[in-house]
Amino acid sequence: MARVLVTGATGYIGGRLVPELLAAGHTVRCLARSPSKLDDKPWREAVEVAAGDVEDPASLESAMAGVDAAYYLVHSIGGGPAWAERDSRAAETFRDAAARAGLTRIVYLGGLGAGAGLSEHLASRQEVGDVLRHGPVPVTELRAAVVIGSGSASFEMLRHLVEKLPCMVTPRWVRSRCQPIAVRDVLAYLVAVLDKDAAAGRIFEIGGPDVVSYLDMMRIYAEVAGLPPRLILTVPILSPWLSSLWIGLVTPLPPALARPLVHSLVNDAVVGDRSIDAVVPHEPVPFRRAVELALRRCRDLDVRTSWFDAEPRRTPADPQPTDPPWSGGTVFEDRRTARSPAPPADVFRAVTSIGGDRGWYGASWLWTARGVLDLLAGGSGPRRGRRHPDRLAVGDVIDTWRVEALEPGRRLRLRSEMRMPGQAWLEWTVEPDGAGGSRLQQRARFNPRGLVGRLYWYLLVPVHAGLFGRMVHRLAAGLPPGPGSSGGAGGTSLPVASEGVGEAIPIDANPRKSKEMYR
Repeated sequence: MARVLVTGATGYIGGRLVPELLAAGHTVRCLARSPSKLDDKPWREAVEVAAGDVEDPASLESAMAGVDAAYYLVHSIGGGPAWAERDSRAAETFRDAAARAGLTRIVYLGGLGAGAGLSEHLASRQEVGDVLRHGPVPVTELRAAVVIGSGSASFEMLRHLVEKLPCMVTPRWVRSRCQPIAVRDVLAYLVAVLDKDAAAGRIFEIGGPDVVSYLDMMRIYAEVAGLPPRLILTVPILSPWLSSLWIGLVTPLPPALARPLVHSLVNDAVVGDRSIDAVVPHEPVPFRRAVELALRRCRDLDVRTSWFDAEPRRTPADPQPTDPPWSGGTVFEDRRTARSPAPPADVFRAVTSIGGDRGWYGASWLWTARGVLDLLAGGSGPRRGRRHPDRLAVGDVIDTWRVEALEPGRRLRLRSEMRMPGQAWLEWTVEPDGAGGSRLQQRARFNPRGLVGRLYWYLLVPVHAGLFGRMVHRLAAGLPPGPGSSGGAGGTSLPVASEGVGEAIPIDANPRKSKEMYR
């Protein structure tokens, strides 16, 4: 059994691969930029976790110490205009670190496609494989097309398009051929090739037994989901770029991610070499069965990992709400406090149920409108929702926000992933107050970028005045997110007292400019 390093363990494939490796008897170490994102995983106590990044040689050296093999499962698709170049540099750094550490194998999951004119996404996935192979450590590369599983980007795009649109006008790329594969089969191949000597230094193409078009996939999905037949018309004038904008409006995928995926669908992605069968005898499930399994997970709220688990990369210069006062920069803060006779556990339950289908406890239409503007600006948009209506963990997505910190029963902090001239956070802290009551503090903080960022904050002050005040009141009272005054997360409506609220505090963290205004 091998000692294995898994990169991308907080992502879609990596998060599902780790328990499979453990079940096969391997010892697993995970490399994560945010180790706290793994704290809620059921397998957390069975693995080692190393904090680091594939672009940092020092952290890689530490993470690879004593390791036999490594899985390379990271990529930056849609992460800015130079994401392909960044992926190539990261692969080079990882390759050299693996050579210095004396690893015996690298296993990499790439993209299936052949011939000239590959999309940027597919070309980048294959280039990363080439970069990894230019080192002394043998590389096993598996190339897959569309991965079908609950929470995968391809499946979620398919699901939302078919369920929301009974009639579709589609571009010609829906007739391109591909060979989709169930996520369970991808995992089976990834685990199996690790201890196969015949797999070292080779490229394998993997796919399910069915060769279908995206048009076929949509029709089959409708049948499996019990939906009426979809009317699908294809026209030659819709470009992949226009298609990605439409997908961004209809599905949770932001245009920045949808665009490279759509461009990839223009290329046929069919397995042309079945040499994997001689090395790993395995019978993948048919496409229809893969859809059935994925839908069952979605309906049972048992989506173990999702495409949005992999958060956008941040640079060390990005502001953090916990930065010390001497770190420099200005932070604007809207702070509000409310007292409630409800116990802290009930108030915190209301806080952690925010977003998704329940909304935002006051003027949810404003949050939706802001999300639409974000979508039009190329951001993630308002449709991501949340993985589970009641459970949260660090790294989870809530609409246009991501859970950055979570102290069960006490504190929740969200970081905005919307396009804006600065960085924003929302934080709630619940403390005991009086005889069984609670004190809820809500802070909205914004680190502006330049003059535009400051104007952005001041223009929104009147909106914040009503929005944040209503939000903290309803959260503390246990009221439902929408109109009305009864019910809610705890099933009761309680009187709430507000105090000293509505402050918009400019906090200058540079002591040479002014005194601190933290309080």
